Amino acid sequence: MDGKTIGIVGYGSQGHAQALNLRDSGCKVIVADVPGSAAWEAAKAAGFAVSEAAEVARKADIIVFLASDDLQPQVYRESIEPGLTAGKVLQFAHGFNIYYHQITPPLNVDVTMVAPKIHGVLLRKLFTENQGPPGSVAVYQDASGKAMPIALAYAKAIGCTRGGVVETTFKEETVTDLFNEQCGIGGGVIGLLKVGFETLVEAGYGEETAYLELFHELKGVADLINSYGIPGMIKRCSLTAQYGMMLRQHQIINESV
Repeated sequence: MDGKTIGIVGYGSQGHAQALNLRDSGCKVIVADVPGSAAWEAAKAAGFAVSEAAEVARKADIIVFLASDDLQPQVYRESIEPGLTAGKVLQFAHGFNIYYHQITPPLNVDVTMVAPKIHGVLLRKLFTENQGPPGSVAVYQDASGKAMPIALAYAKAIGCTRGGVVETTFKEETVTDLFNEQCGIGGGVIGLLKVGFETLVEAGYGEETAYLELFHELKGVADLINSYGIPGMIKRCSLTAQYGMMLRQHQIINESV
């Protein structure tokens, strides 16, 4: 990415972290957000050149589209598309709007995705500690023949190669991400915790105790799974906990789920 200007469109959770990490990696970064907004002022305070999206799209060689999914189609039509000339890169952090055809880029630009598997605050924190999260990279459109090397270079510049990157597709990233949000951690785990809390409270147990046992302990279990996998997590639990897990999990998560 030597000599290229990277335009970050959307200075939110991911935008601020990626912009700062890129700058610390020696990249030339410009930022776009809504004039006068808190994000605009934050980007200025961080020392970035800040403009509206249309100007950043014209100036940048690599346009990193980090506005929220619901806003992207309108921002793209009004501000990004007019500045997409041949040879540029349009990059996403989530495949939603490409996969569902809400955005259709011209054929003469690269379309890539670099998706850190962590929220922006931790992405920045890990980078400053010489660490990084895992991430996904994908190429939807390779007009230049260099789209994947550019995506990998970008992933390295924001710190994701420190944690490892996995090649995927826009479809795979979108479907698995939505599945996790709706059926996994989002709809599944959170829903189970809420029902568990309500069950304990209705049975006469204290709200504080129920909260600590369910919600507070979740992070400890998640950290163990992240570090050691599910078998490693189970191994590090008490024998009573191991017995309970083996006994109940198939009763709760049965064929009807």
